[in-house]
Amino acid sequence: MAEIVEKSYKKENIFVRFGRGFVRFFTKSIPNFFVKTLPGFFIKIGKGIKNFFVTFGKRFVDGSIGTKLSHFIFGSGNLFRGQIIKGIIYLLLQVGFVLYMVLCPGIKGPNNTMIPTGWKSLVNLGLNQADIVPDNRWTPNTVISSPNSFLYMLVGLATIAIIILYIIVWLSNIKSAYLADTAVKEGRKPSSFKDDILALFDNRFHILMLTPTCLAALIFTLLPTILMICIAFTSYNDFDMTAAGTTLFHWTHFANFKAIFTMDKASSLGVEIGARFLPVLGWTFLWAILATFSCYFGGILLAVLINKKGLKGKKVFRTIFILTIAVPQFISLLIMRNLLMSTGPVNSLLINFGLIKDPISFLGQNQGDNPWIARLMVVIINMWLGIPYTMLMTSGILMNIPADLYEAARVDGTSKPKMFFKITLPYVVFITTPYLIGSFVGNINSFNTIFLLTGGGPAIVSEGATYKAGQTDLLVTWLYKLTIENGDYNTGAVIGIFTFIITATITLITYRRSKAYNEEDTFQ
Repeated sequence: MAEIVEKSYKKENIFVRFGRGFVRFFTKSIPNFFVKTLPGFFIKIGKGIKNFFVTFGKRFVDGSIGTKLSHFIFGSGNLFRGQIIKGIIYLLLQVGFVLYMVLCPGIKGPNNTMIPTGWKSLVNLGLNQADIVPDNRWTPNTVISSPNSFLYMLVGLATIAIIILYIIVWLSNIKSAYLADTAVKEGRKPSSFKDDILALFDNRFHILMLTPTCLAALIFTLLPTILMICIAFTSYNDFDMTAAGTTLFHWTHFANFKAIFTMDKASSLGVEIGARFLPVLGWTFLWAILATFSCYFGGILLAVLINKKGLKGKKVFRTIFILTIAVPQFISLLIMRNLLMSTGPVNSLLINFGLIKDPISFLGQNQGDNPWIARLMVVIINMWLGIPYTMLMTSGILMNIPADLYEAARVDGTSKPKMFFKITLPYVVFITTPYLIGSFVGNINSFNTIFLLTGGGPAIVSEGATYKAGQTDLLVTWLYKLTIENGDYNTGAVIGIFTFIITATITLITYRRSKAYNEEDTFQ
């Protein structure tokens, strides 16, 4: 135990280590991710593909006549081994797929248009070459026609999903036939359909439970996400489609991504995208850092104070701070916004007491207001909302820190501040690292706090046009304005892709390099 204590409080100051880790993250972790981790990931994928084809070839060579036929006619291997019901099910699935692809030329859409199933609907999105005319706006072309390209894209992606499921069933059919061959070679009887059903409620129960969830994730999460990614490569926005009087759009390849880093003056929107992306990205990162660590360390300090021995009324103090959790967040935010408005109670009191002459724009409601006042206020209000969560979590952790660590430290003459920085804080940080990473990513996508308090303001006026992205807008609130308010879905999809890449990269790199991941047994 003494060795553990010595190891604990002889470490560097937690803030010094955090600073070094923060610098190392940007100077080593991120470069290593692109130089070592990412190439290694693709190497593993390559090896996995190689192993797949090796196994696939082995099954074809070593399999029976039924298994070989299963590569072309589903269920042949199962029928060959007497698994009648299973073989018929596989065969019916193949017949259904063939009939759908051959006999179903398309799906009837609005205006009696026929949306073809297959690749064609996804390739041209319902366009004929004559429908595309030159356009001088920042979108390369405008189209004039009557079908709805969004439905064409949706049907095309659904067809691809059906083809992928067909391939999965094809591979499952081959595997099932090969397993039946293996059972016969080993002198066992191939499993019957009844045996497979019973296994789903026994050793394969996890498959029974997870399959509906996986299908729901495929339909309601994966497919819409892929659809959003595809929209980023199109001209899908109300600006062009309304001007052309059409519901058609077309592929623009990487034009929308290029517009993010350029300032095309052909339209005010093009100027905004190029001029505001990097400032909004910078403020998003700054906000995420301030919001995360202010709530995190504030919650730890509050928990330490409340859990201090000898303090009376601990339950009362906890209850008071938990009230901010009990009240719905959007109600607290709207109350704060009304209190801090230029005509709100706070400004009225300050003026009545003679402390100020003119109202202070705490939340940047007017153009030309100081943006840093609004940014500071949203950080402070976010602390009021976020600190109690960290306090509750940390309180439970503090109760489980071994008392022997503190006792040994007292025997060695360690002061209370040093015990906090060498024992308490490292222990809490170690346990809560996944929560800290999740909080950081959540704050990058913190929509409610910014939108309900400042609405992204103060607004920016440049060259006579008001930008959609204000001084306190995050990527996620800007995305909302571009899509819901402005109908610029393609550019919003591009920003959504960048947001995902940023959050996913930070989460994976940080968590994989954290001690909570690499040394999970240290504090047990």
